[in-house]
Amino acid sequence: MGISTYFRRSKWTAMAASVWIQCTSGSSYCFGIYSPLLKFSQAYDQSTLDSVAFFKDAGANIGVLSGLLYSSFVGGEGPVVVLAAGAIQCFAGYFLMWLSVTGALPRPPSGLMCFYMFLAAHSQTFFNTADVVTAVENFPDSRGTVVGIMKGFLGLSGAILIQIYRTLFNGNPSSFLLMLALLPTLLPFLLMFFVQIHHTNGGHNLRYLNVFSFISIAVATYLMIVIIGEHFITLQISIRISIFLLLLLLLISPLYVVFKAQLTESRSRSAYHDEIRLIEENEEQKSNRDQRFLPRVENMNLFQAMRTSEFWLLFLVMACAMGSGLATVNNTSQIGSSLGYTSMETSTLVSLWSIWNFLGRFGAGYISDYFLHEKGCARPFFIALTLALMSIGHVIISSGFPGSLHLGSILIGVCYGSQWSLMPTITSELFGIRHFGTIFNTVAIASPVGSYFLSVRLVGYIYDTETSSGMEVCKGKHCFMLSFLIMASVTTIGFVVSMALFLRTRVFYKQLILMRTLS
Repeated sequence: MGISTYFRRSKWTAMAASVWIQCTSGSSYCFGIYSPLLKFSQAYDQSTLDSVAFFKDAGANIGVLSGLLYSSFVGGEGPVVVLAAGAIQCFAGYFLMWLSVTGALPRPPSGLMCFYMFLAAHSQTFFNTADVVTAVENFPDSRGTVVGIMKGFLGLSGAILIQIYRTLFNGNPSSFLLMLALLPTLLPFLLMFFVQIHHTNGGHNLRYLNVFSFISIAVATYLMIVIIGEHFITLQISIRISIFLLLLLLLISPLYVVFKAQLTESRSRSAYHDEIRLIEENEEQKSNRDQRFLPRVENMNLFQAMRTSEFWLLFLVMACAMGSGLATVNNTSQIGSSLGYTSMETSTLVSLWSIWNFLGRFGAGYISDYFLHEKGCARPFFIALTLALMSIGHVIISSGFPGSLHLGSILIGVCYGSQWSLMPTITSELFGIRHFGTIFNTVAIASPVGSYFLSVRLVGYIYDTETSSGMEVCKGKHCFMLSFLIMASVTTIGFVVSMALFLRTRVFYKQLILMRTLS
C-alpha cells in the first residue's frame, strides 16, 4: 500500500518537499555571480546590465499568473500544475542564457536577453506560490511561522546554489548558468506530487514546526561559517566536497521530522478520534464567528482587495522596501569593485546576503507570530521597524568607510528579507486565504516597480554619470554615495507609510486576537 501513498497524503511530507524545492528556487539571488560574465560577454554598460537585472526582479516578483493558476484548480492539483509550469520556465530561460554567453547562439539583442532573464526568474514565483500557499493552507494557525520557514529557505537558496557552484564549477560562471537551468528544474519535477493541501487538525503542529525552524537555523549557521571560512582559508577540493556532503545531510534532515510527526499524529488519531471530531466542529464554529465579527477575513478576491486603502498602503511600503533592497543586491559586485574589493570578497558578500536574507525572512515570521499571539502587537509594526533600520543601512553604505558595505548589507539584507515574510502573512490575515496567492503576488509587483526606479533609473544612471570619460568602471565612494542617500530617503518615506498602515489595522488585529482567544 503504500508507504508512498501514505507520505503523499501527509501535510508534513508536503512541508518537507516544499522546503527542498525552496532550497534551489532562489536562483535570482545569484545574479551577482554571473552578472560580470553577462556584462563582458555581451559588451553591456552598467545601465544595460541594470536593465537585465530589472527584468530579473520583474520576473521574480510578478507572480499574478501563478496565483491565478493555483486558484483555478480547486480539486487540489493546483500545486502540481504550478510547480510544473515553473520548472519549464526555469529551464527555458537559463538554458537560452547559457547558450548565449557560451557563443552557441549568436549574441542576442539586449531586449531578448532581458526576456530570457525574465523567463528564468519568473519560475521563482511559481515555485514560491505553490510552496507558500500550500503551507499556509496546511497550517493556518501558524501562518507567520510557516511563511517564515518557506521564505527563509528561499533566502538561503542563493548560498546553497553558490556552494554547489564552488564545489563543482568554481571559476566557471557559464557552467553555473547551465546548473541553474537543470537543478531547479529537476527537483520540482521529482517532488511536485508530494506538495498537496491537507486540511487536518493536529495538536503537535507547533512542536514539529519548531523543529523545521531549528533545521533552518542550523543550515544558515553552517553556511555562514563556511562562507566566512572560505574568505580566510583556501579549501582543498576534498575538504570542499566534505563540506558539501555535510550540507546535504542537514538538508535531508526534515525526513526525520516527517517520520516523527506522522507517527505522533497517527497514534493521536487512533486514540482520540472523537476528540478530533469535536475539535473540527469547534473550528467550524470559530470560522463562522470570524466571518460574523471580522468581515475583512472573508476571502476577498483581488478586485475587492484592491478597493481597500490597506492594499495600496502595503503596496507602497513594499515598493520602498523591496525596491531599495533589490537595488542594493543587484549592484553589490559593482559597489565592491568601486570600493576596491576583490572578486572573492564580492562573491562572499553575495553569498552572505542570502544568510542575512534568511535571518530576516525566518526571524520576522517567527517573532511577529510571537508578539501577535503573546503581546497583541499588530504585524505592520514590524514592517515600520525594519524600514527604519533599512534607512540606516543605506546611509552606512553611502559613507564608503572601510567595512561599510559589510555592515550596511547586513542591515539591508535582514530588513529586506523581513518584508518577504511579513507581507504575505499580513495579506492572508487582511484579505483571507482563498485568493491569497493572487493577492500577495499582486502586492509583490511593487518590488520590480521600486527596483526599476531605484536600480535602473537611479543607481545605474548615476553610476554611468560618475564614470570618467573613456573608463569602463567607476572607482571611489562617489560612484554610489548619492544613490544610497536617495534610497535612505525613500525608505524613510516607507517608514511613515507603514506607520499609517499599522495605525489603520490596530483595531482589526485586536479583534483577530480576541476571536482566537475566545475560540
